[in-house]
Amino acid sequence: MTAPSLAAAPPALTGRRNLEGNEACALGAIRAGCRFFAGYPITPSSEVAETMARELPKVGGTFIQMEDEIASMGAVIGASMGGVTAMTATSGPGFSLKQENLGYACGAEIPCVIVNVMRGGPSTGMPTRPAQGDILQARWGTHGDHAVIVLAPASVGEAYSETIRAVELSETLRVPVVVLLDEVIGHLTETVDLGAVPETPGIARPFATGPREGFLPYAETADLVPPMPRPGDGYRSHCTGLTHGPDGFPTQNPAVAAAALTRTTDKLVLHRARIESWREQATEDADLLIVAIGISARAARQAVKDLRAEGLKVGLFRPVTLWPFPETPLREAVAAAGTRKVLVPEMNQGQLVLEVERVLAGRAEVAGLSRIDGETLTPDEIAGAAREALK
Repeated sequence: MTAPSLAAAPPALTGRRNLEGNEACALGAIRAGCRFFAGYPITPSSEVAETMARELPKVGGTFIQMEDEIASMGAVIGASMGGVTAMTATSGPGFSLKQENLGYACGAEIPCVIVNVMRGGPSTGMPTRPAQGDILQARWGTHGDHAVIVLAPASVGEAYSETIRAVELSETLRVPVVVLLDEVIGHLTETVDLGAVPETPGIARPFATGPREGFLPYAETADLVPPMPRPGDGYRSHCTGLTHGPDGFPTQNPAVAAAALTRTTDKLVLHRARIESWREQATEDADLLIVAIGISARAARQAVKDLRAEGLKVGLFRPVTLWPFPETPLREAVAAAGTRKVLVPEMNQGQLVLEVERVLAGRAEVAGLSRIDGETLTPDEIAGAAREALK
């Protein structure tokens, strides 16, 4: 199945709308061609499912509430293998339950989109309170070495446009994509111009064409994205979660296994230029650079304005693509400005700061600013930490 062009968006997905971030995710997925959603209600992501339940039937799509998050992820994988663009949504505990099937999707290269609206604390935690505690789980939560893309919107408009991009990347690269919001962005209401998203030639999954004899479902191609067999087209295919060779059948041959795993990670490296996205604010001469995502980046944006008004040279670097992390752009921003110090405000006990330290590797002094009490970091808190770091 080839998803429709964005130019053919349903009438309900045009014009200016006041939307919650969660609603925007759902509408963005539909606009991009998503026609199947399986999920299970969980605060603070339930509005994604509610919007899908209301809007998917209008475009001929299917919504199904499964018995739990494990089954939801399994249904999404099955729908995708059947040729349909598919998505699910959840929050922290449900995201944990999806991890085994997410690993299957990574290994079998099954396109799918998973929205995770983060909430406070481990276990049941604080279901109605915001946090950013799933940053590392989004990248490394499932088992083994695997390739995955994680996008981190910081506005309702981006929740819409980045979910569209999540579908595009997932479908065209045959990789699971996680859309990672915090509770504030998920429940924030802003005006979004749905028609402002640029038209594209369409979001097309690579389906197999040509001779059916000798078809290899995981053959290495120039773009490292093997075409999928479309059900009913007559291509013989074997899909397994076991390590497999180009023919799709299980193997423990060291060379074949290594080549298969290496290709899935090399695929993201090869296409990194179109995957990576980031935003910069006043970085050109920053003595101190703030690195943040989501609602923490929104607070940091105001902090930068306030500090600049005081004459302090502070900038903001915001990864939109969280994984793969925009390493080279961050290094270049620090090098170009001669930045001495980096501050990483985040609503956890220090996850993003670990990646920033790894990437900069001593090029600048890195400090974290954490908040874990179910409240957001404020511009004043971030500005205060920046002033202290610049003393």
